Amino acid sequence: MLPTGCAGCRERAAATRHGFCPGCVAALEALRPGPVRPTPAPAGLPPCVALGPYGGVLREALLAYKERGRHGLARPLGGLLAEVVAEAVGGPRPVLLVPVPDTAAAARARYGDHLGRLARHAAVRLRRAGWPVRVSRPLRASPRPDSTTLDQAARARAAQGAFRARPGAAGRPRPGAATPVVVLLDDIVTTGVTLAAAARVLRGAGLPPTVAAVLAATRKRHRS
Repeated sequence: MLPTGCAGCRERAAATRHGFCPGCVAALEALRPGPVRPTPAPAGLPPCVALGPYGGVLREALLAYKERGRHGLARPLGGLLAEVVAEAVGGPRPVLLVPVPDTAAAARARYGDHLGRLARHAAVRLRRAGWPVRVSRPLRASPRPDSTTLDQAARARAAQGAFRARPGAAGRPRPGAATPVVVLLDDIVTTGVTLAAAARVLRGAGLPPTVAAVLAATRKRHRS
């Protein structure tokens, strides 16, 4: 069988580690999570932390995972997302991970809920490090256009009514259990309107997110 191409550079590599060649592994390991903020930031957007900018190896890895059927990348990308959550929260504490849900159409196109897979792997990595973590799915996505085809104004319009809370989404806390930090998860933040819309519904359901953790943040292009 032919060796699998690296998800980061697409080069054919005889030796890959979870889908990446040694050079791309080093590039991903060199990324350090930090705060990001779209400009202008939409109302209701929680503080955001991203692993890095949407470019280079990270961009190629996300495209391979979401658009090219490389579902095995959920494990390494989920591990990287766990690093972002750890930085965003600041230390081992009870955490509730809430992935932004895909629409039914997007989930069919991508053979499943891509963020749900990332959230599960992130939770596994955090639990191994001693974090009390749960993954919750309190949101449902309403049908809407794929955001990758929309400009900023259209994204904002599509985000209105994009999510709704599942019945009994907040649930009841366990007796004596500490209130968890609610962390909203997404893969990429561009304008922030999707995260703001999801956060708004979560607040209405009694699950206000403390922070949003994402893998990549797009850079705003300035016109010359």
